[in-house]
Amino acid sequence: MIRAAVCLPLPSSRPPLRIRPCEAADWPALWALLEPVFRAGETFPHDPAISEAEAQVAWLEQSQAVMVAVDAAGALVGTYYLRPNSLALGAHVANAGYVVAEHCRRQGVGSRLCQHSLQLARRLGFRMMQFNLVVSSNTAGIRCWQRNGFQVVGTLPGAFRHRRLGYVDALVMIQTLVEGPTP
Repeated sequence: MIRAAVCLPLPSSRPPLRIRPCEAADWPALWALLEPVFRAGETFPHDPAISEAEAQVAWLEQSQAVMVAVDAAGALVGTYYLRPNSLALGAHVANAGYVVAEHCRRQGVGSRLCQHSLQLARRLGFRMMQFNLVVSSNTAGIRCWQRNGFQVVGTLPGAFRHRRLGYVDALVMIQTLVEGPTP
């Protein structure tokens, strides 16, 4: 897991936000951020009844890097993980997942996390980033990813069992991370 400080300059017109590697002491605040999102069953495929221990393994231990966004007061307001999307011959493609505190949504935090993850993925040698299961009802997320250069390359009909809406489509979205043509 990434442990070195990876802080990128952010535009001054936005509220101060520091993106840094997750530390062990962050877990209680990180779980408080993740738990309501997982329990809602609207954007992540995790079992809404996931235990805290299972969530910790899924978010922290199965990732190559886990970053947190901290506001000026020191409160954790967002997070993302970065990991290979597949094994061995597909490990050059990154995958990421993002969560933003509800009270900070629609303030650009998700976009800043996305931009940070794309830069980190490039530095780690990934050639592409792929989102496998973008829930079609997550219109704010879709707009955010598209604004940050992702394109929809496929639709998986009824692939996500939304807790409130039932079976909804999921999108596959990608972004190339290298310049020029890719083989």
